[in-house]
Amino acid sequence: MNATGTAAEDRVFAALANATRREVLRLLRERGPQAVQALADHFEMRRPSLSEHLRVLREAGLVSEQRSGRQRIYRLEAAPLAEVQDWLHPYERFWRDRLRGLGDLLDRMPDDGES
Repeated sequence: MNATGTAAEDRVFAALANATRREVLRLLRERGPQAVQALADHFEMRRPSLSEHLRVLREAGLVSEQRSGRQRIYRLEAAPLAEVQDWLHPYERFWRDRLRGLGDLLDRMPDDGES
């Protein structure tokens, strides 16, 4: 990813910014491909609202849609999440180094009972 990001990367981050969409991804990860109605049963919202969330996820490449008769089956597409992980990795290293430094400092500090 470059410093400004691409339109595709921006769509992934925008899709992940919403709790409902993250929950849809969790359901698909844990339970596998599901029909729209099965997903809708997990939310207290009208089906058109859920369909809008699914559209955003589909446009971000995070889910795919397959028609089976009159049903639309959604499947998790995890490849864009690997790109997010790649982007986040330097920050994980940053915080791990910071926490290690804090741990080293605390190890060098005397305990309250010591003088």
